[in-house]
Amino acid sequence: MKINAPRGTNDILPPLSLKWQYIEEKARDLMARYNYQEIRTPIFEYTELFQRGIGETTDVVEKEMYTFTDKSGRSITLRPEGTAGIVRAYLENKLYGQMQPLKLYYIGPMFRYERPQAGRFRQFHQFGVEVFGSNDPALDAEVIVLGVNYLKELGLENLDIYINSIGCPDCRKEYFKDLQEYFNQYRQELCEDCQSRIDRNPMRVLDCKVDNSKEIISNAPSILDYLCADCQEHFARVKDYLSVLGLDYTIDARMVRGLDYYTNTVFEIKYSGLGAQDTILAGGRYNGLAEEIGGKSIPGIGFAAGMERLLLTLEKEKVDLPESSELDIYLVTIGEEARKEAIKLLYQLRNKGYRVETDYLERGMKSQLKAADRLMVKYAIILGDDELAQGKAIIKNMQTGEQEEIALEKILEEDFRKE
Repeated sequence: MKINAPRGTNDILPPLSLKWQYIEEKARDLMARYNYQEIRTPIFEYTELFQRGIGETTDVVEKEMYTFTDKSGRSITLRPEGTAGIVRAYLENKLYGQMQPLKLYYIGPMFRYERPQAGRFRQFHQFGVEVFGSNDPALDAEVIVLGVNYLKELGLENLDIYINSIGCPDCRKEYFKDLQEYFNQYRQELCEDCQSRIDRNPMRVLDCKVDNSKEIISNAPSILDYLCADCQEHFARVKDYLSVLGLDYTIDARMVRGLDYYTNTVFEIKYSGLGAQDTILAGGRYNGLAEEIGGKSIPGIGFAAGMERLLLTLEKEKVDLPESSELDIYLVTIGEEARKEAIKLLYQLRNKGYRVETDYLERGMKSQLKAADRLMVKYAIILGDDELAQGKAIIKNMQTGEQEEIALEKILEEDFRKE
C-alpha cells in the first residue's frame, strides 16, 4: 500500500522552499538589526510544561496537543507553540544571569491536532520573538512595531493592528466575578465548552469561535473597566509610544488571545483579505508565565507568526517571491578527457563562490545547453576534447547567445557575475 504524508502535514518542495528561505532570511536580517538572537529548543517537552504554562482551559491543551507516553512512562507532548519551551530554557539555563533585557527569536515547526484548512495545518511553522527581563511599556511598543515592520518588509500593506490590555491577576479578580455572573445568564445559549469554562476561567469564553456566542460575548463586561492603576498606566504608556512611532491601531476590549499566560498588553495584526482566519501575527505580555512553570518572577513579551498563513497572505497580496535559484554557470562537456577537466573546474569555480552545475546524464551538447537554458544560467562554459587539446574553452552568454574562446588558465580570472 502506498504511504502518504499524514493528514495536515505538507512536504515543502522546491521551488516553494525558496519562498520559505526568503521569508526566513527577511526575519533573520530584521532580528539582527533589532539585536535579537536565535534560540532553538526541543520539538517535544514534558506535557506538564504546556498544561501549566498555556492553561488547562485552553483549546490547545484540552483538544489539540499531540501527547504520548515515552518508554520511561513520562508524558511527552510535541510543542504546540514556542513560548512555554523558551521560558523553560531561559529558567533552566539561568539566562537571567545574562545582560537584560534578553531578546530572542525562533523559527521552527509546531504541532496541533485540529481540522486542516487554508493556512492551518497539524504540523505548522512559526517565526516568533520573546523578550525577557523588563516590564518597560516601550518594549511592548517595540515588539508590536517589530511585527509590523517584518510584515511590511515582506511587502504587505493592508494591515490592521488591534491592541488590548487584559490586566494582571489582581485586577482580574473582580472582573472574573462579574464576567461569571454575566455569562451565567446565558449559560444554556453558549456552547458546551464555554459552559464549563464559565466556572474555571470565564475569560476563555471571550475567545469562543462559535457564531451564536458572538453577540453574547460582544455585550460582556470590558476588562478595561477593571484595570488597576498600574495596569492602566502601563497601557496608557504603550499607547503613547505607539502614537510616537506613528502606528495606527484599534483598541479591541474583547481580545484575550487563546493562551492563558498573557497579562497586560495583547495584540493582533490582521490582513483583511483572508476572511475568518485573518490574524497573521499576534502576541502579548506574559509576566506570570515563569512563575507558573516553577521559576522566579520574570517579565516577558513576544509574538508569533504562522509561516504557512503568512505565505498564503503574500500570495493573495500578489507579492513577488523567488521562484527559482539562478545559477551563474553551466559546464557543458563533450568527451571523457574534457569531463575530467570540467570536474576539476567545477570544484574550482564553486570554491570561488560561483553557483555552478554540470551534466550527470551523459547527454549531448544540444541537450546540455537546453538544460542550462531551463536552469536560467548566465553563462555556459563549453569544453570538449578538441578544445581541451588546444588548451581553451568556449564561454557562451546564455542571454545574448554571444560566445568567445578563452584559455583554460584564464577561466578562473573571468567575472561571471557581470551583466
